[in-house]
Amino acid sequence: MSPRYSKSRKIQNFQGFFLLSSLLKTLLSQRHSSPFILHIVNVMKILIGTLALLIGSSHAACPNQCSGHGTCGVDEVCTCFPGWGTGGDAGGDCSDRFCPHELAWADFPSRGGNRHKYAECANMGECDRKLGQCECFDGYEGKACARQSCPNHCSGHGTCEYMKDLQFGIVYNEYYDGSSPALSGLGAGGMKFAQDYVWDSDRARLCVCDAGWTGLSCEERMCPYGNDVMDVIPGFDEYATTDSNGIPGLAGYGNEVGQIQTVTLYDAEDDISNFVGQTFALKFTSKLNETFVTQPIMWDSDLDVVAEYIEAALEKLPNRVVDDVVVSAESSSGATGVVINVSFIGRFVQGRQHKLEVVTDRCEVGCTPRITGLANLRSFSDTTLSTVEITTVGSHQSHECGRRGKCDRKKGVCECFTGFIGAACGTITALA
Repeated sequence: MSPRYSKSRKIQNFQGFFLLSSLLKTLLSQRHSSPFILHIVNVMKILIGTLALLIGSSHAACPNQCSGHGTCGVDEVCTCFPGWGTGGDAGGDCSDRFCPHELAWADFPSRGGNRHKYAECANMGECDRKLGQCECFDGYEGKACARQSCPNHCSGHGTCEYMKDLQFGIVYNEYYDGSSPALSGLGAGGMKFAQDYVWDSDRARLCVCDAGWTGLSCEERMCPYGNDVMDVIPGFDEYATTDSNGIPGLAGYGNEVGQIQTVTLYDAEDDISNFVGQTFALKFTSKLNETFVTQPIMWDSDLDVVAEYIEAALEKLPNRVVDDVVVSAESSSGATGVVINVSFIGRFVQGRQHKLEVVTDRCEVGCTPRITGLANLRSFSDTTLSTVEITTVGSHQSHECGRRGKCDRKKGVCECFTGFIGAACGTITALA
């Protein structure tokens, strides 16, 4: 009904009501004169009652009286209270709730080509109009379905992290690889990049698995890593004692060499004697991403003793994760720093390993390992900065199950191919 028609009908109702009332009053004064007039009086009473109902309804015509969630305005239109409407639109009878809005995960572009506009339930859920709550589709959660949920809650073997918190690399010096002063330094953990706001950086999420677990939902176990025992090493000479660069070969392996990691530490005052008496530690991360921190290592004035302390500390780590290393230490040019070479020669650490991390911050009561830290390390320099580098790649590789078996993802055990045995299928039992 149009507003103009509605107003006209109201006026007609009022006019008819007063006309009939006046006529009824006249007839009532003559109701004893004729049975016919008495009949007319009764009919007019019914008409007047009907008109009264029509007039009354014209004063309360808003649908459902706005359901108690709005006010009735001109032309019987409801103005709903905030959060109320009908079927997701404003107005109507104000009987339905709106649901929270967030940036849409996907939507059609605007005329200007803009996307990710605000949408109810972020376009990834249905609105329960009675409760005003989003019923999110699988894979989304939150008040307005504003964030992704991680598959199977990471299977209880990981944490669900926002995209902005994900890191590059496992250890610090994977990114800070020592290739330049800007990419040098010491620290722990992967590299988390600072970035400008991206619409989904604090909404999209991914599982970060615990040590020993892998897969998008961290539902799969990792298996031991080792060298491919059948790998052909270029220039191999079983009788040579050094490689082409003069680096000592592995005992019993001819000119094969292990990976060498070089830890370079500089004193801020160009005097390495400042390190004497202080303690630090090394952190080793296995190929299964397990982390192990050594016992405190005392810095001695004799660098050969320092090398012995480091070697013993690494080989004492649990589970024989580092079964054999050779460590040497010497002062750098001008005695402004110390160069520590760690050669991984053990069977369990063949091939590429994660870089060591140097724990140099003070760790006191209630902290482990309890160390004084290397308080005088150089942290700012245009030319030289303490860092960890891989200076010799080594002859061996590092593959899951030694590339000679298949990992049982449920058990975390290698199922070796025929002719190979061992935790990482590193032993030959028969030649084809």
